[in-house]
Amino acid sequence: MLTLFLCPVMALAQTAAAAPADTQEQQGKPENPRAKDTSGTTSLREPYVPMTGRERWKWFVVQSVGPASLGVGLLSAGIATARDKPVEYGPHWDGFGDRYGMRLTGVVTGNAMNAGLGALWGEDPRYFRADGRPFKARLRNIVVYTFMARRTDGHLAPAYARYIATPGNNFLSNTWRVDSEATNSAALRRSALGFAGRLGANAFREFWPDVKKHLGHNKN
Repeated sequence: MLTLFLCPVMALAQTAAAAPADTQEQQGKPENPRAKDTSGTTSLREPYVPMTGRERWKWFVVQSVGPASLGVGLLSAGIATARDKPVEYGPHWDGFGDRYGMRLTGVVTGNAMNAGLGALWGEDPRYFRADGRPFKARLRNIVVYTFMARRTDGHLAPAYARYIATPGNNFLSNTWRVDSEATNSAALRRSALGFAGRLGANAFREFWPDVKKHLGHNKN
């Protein structure tokens, strides 16, 4: 299990170390405007440009400890503390901290495995919005990118790194979780919730820019 975690981390570290040589700017080409976008989202309207090592590293950092991830962690730990789940942590502030930290370790481990393994075969973990397309097509896009990912040539293929990382980090974390959560059934449940969370995050990334734009127009 330790090897399952260390291999993608080493691959991600090597990718990040080589990132300066990957950038278009240093190759004398115009800078990729998406390079500054660390939200993990881009658009199908744009010509596909493969993810650079630097972009992959930024994706890992933002998806792990960015404001959105940390905010979801606060909400998740708060709900679990109110429900006193798992009971070993208790319904108090110390328990809240334990739950928050436990979720964070899983998120960081899963993202490291996803980004690191994906770097080995060119799997792009970002979400690509279908803005400007019919509503049903956008809903389909949300589902597709939950289970599929782009490769370096732009074609869609099964998101194998995600298939490994999501259950992999959940089973790996059984080694440091409390007894009531360190079971195979609990790991499978967390894995299913991981894909459900990915689906929800994709929906937010797809439609939130439109909602924000609409709200901005109403203010004007």
